[in-house]
Amino acid sequence: MAEVRRRGAELEDAILQAAVDELTESGYPGLTMDRVAKRAGTNKNALYRRWPNRAALGIAAYHRLTTTTVEAPDTGDLRTDALELLRMANRTWSSPYGEILRGLLADPEALAQLKDRPNDGGAGLWLTILGRAVARGEVRPEALHPRVATVAVALLRTEFVTRGVPSAPDDVLVEIVDEVYLPLVRSR
Repeated sequence: MAEVRRRGAELEDAILQAAVDELTESGYPGLTMDRVAKRAGTNKNALYRRWPNRAALGIAAYHRLTTTTVEAPDTGDLRTDALELLRMANRTWSSPYGEILRGLLADPEALAQLKDRPNDGGAGLWLTILGRAVARGEVRPEALHPRVATVAVALLRTEFVTRGVPSAPDDVLVEIVDEVYLPLVRSR
């Protein structure tokens, strides 16, 4: 029986899965178009027709790898919810997924493409917990601004980027929430 040639979505799915497998095994530095094509059972032209370069393919594979639906915590307390969101981000960035992301961010071409992608930076989750806090009377509605909402996660990101830490200690997360985030949102 002759092998059926894959096309369209089926081929794209095979390529993306091959790229995901390469990322998880070798990280972004080890991702090559040749290895992905070989793993997917296709040629490099099929990759380049869909993704113009290694960075674009790496970003697409990373998003496929990390796309999950995350629910905003709802404990009835803004401090507890904020700490849980920071802890979730810390766990993700401390995992092998975080290592892949750091590899992407270290590539100027990938970094430029990541900046061009629409992304709310997690603002939706932070605005959700702030909205609930407003409804409970913990903070005023003026706190509901995306930059204000995401300041805690931006500070955590800074820990990873400027300090190069593999994981932020929990006392740093508590300090971010107690010394910066809560005073900020409550003062608005």
